[in-house]
Amino acid sequence: MACLKKTRPSPLRPINDICRAALVSFIILAPAGLAASPITQALTDAQLKGSATFRFLGVPVYDAKLYTPQGATFSWNEDVGLQLTYRKNLKQKALVESTLDEMARQGNPAPTQSQLEQCFKAVSKGDNYVAISEGANKVGFWRNGQKTCTLSYPGAKRAFMSIFLGNDTRSASFTRQLKGQ
Repeated sequence: MACLKKTRPSPLRPINDICRAALVSFIILAPAGLAASPITQALTDAQLKGSATFRFLGVPVYDAKLYTPQGATFSWNEDVGLQLTYRKNLKQKALVESTLDEMARQGNPAPTQSQLEQCFKAVSKGDNYVAISEGANKVGFWRNGQKTCTLSYPGAKRAFMSIFLGNDTRSASFTRQLKGQ
């Protein structure tokens, strides 16, 4: 009988082996996935400061997250990262035109339409864009982890980021939540 116990496979052993392999894979791959994020690569000690959902006529359009160095209070003097995760499909034309319209509405300098068309492509539900400032005059953009462009002109950071973080945004409560206030 003792011999049978040693040779009979346990029905739980394959499950335990699978769980163990999954855990090891997670431990090995998770830090690399985090390190590969555009925000953690571009911003020193980037930490989530705030998050909010932007709604248009009550319909959620995207979820936004603001990252600042060490989770510090938002400041125009520091570089920041902004991540938008879309909850609905939007065409490239809608993204480009709404960005240009908001910049104009706020009286901020804007890039050309063709420059924004290089940066922004159509999005589907679940897609994300990341914008990371590089000083006052540059903003880099990533779509689903792939760099799409860098806008570079005087005041580019404030001009673009004011759409979400400025004093005259479309939703003051959205901006407060995003800033973690």
